Amino acid sequence: MGTWKFDPFHTQVEFSAKHLGMMTVRGHFNEVVASGEIHPDDPSRTKIEATINTASIRTHNEQRDKDLRSSNFLEIEKYPTMTFKSTRIEHAGGDRYKVTGDLTIKGTTKPITLDAVKYGEFNDPRMGHRIGYAAETKINRKDFGMSFDAILDGKFVVSNEVNINIEGEIVEATETKEEAKPEAESARKS
Repeated sequence: MGTWKFDPFHTQVEFSAKHLGMMTVRGHFNEVVASGEIHPDDPSRTKIEATINTASIRTHNEQRDKDLRSSNFLEIEKYPTMTFKSTRIEHAGGDRYKVTGDLTIKGTTKPITLDAVKYGEFNDPRMGHRIGYAAETKINRKDFGMSFDAILDGKFVVSNEVNINIEGEIVEATETKEEAKPEAESARKS
């Protein structure tokens, strides 16, 4: 297969946590940049990196977003990004994979494993050859220095466990004849 790239218009990182142990609060990050060497036919050779702008957090409540950007949680002034770098990708049967890597939030790096699934494949001259995927994991926010511990009536205001959900598409890059020409010329010279 050819060279694959993440489609920035079809990549999303969402999260959820419990409020007072009852309601699920959901949010997402508006600014995510993902890259890597992608080998759909040989996932063990694939390497993925993602960088998220922490200030781009959105939960549909401006006051809550402001609090999540503060030192209680993401501390965006000191830590403007969080990153993920894969260290191993394993086939787990069928269209399922285990993506292990290093997640860095607030300067703390911990290994995590994402359960990933291939949603499908689409090939169209206008849209390009693309593959859809989803991945999920859970983290403990305290492992990453987010130690806010408010309790009301014996219940945590914000759960320690945070669910992370990622969906996206990768697109096979097409090479024009002009782009291929310099490579072909340097190959002939060698």
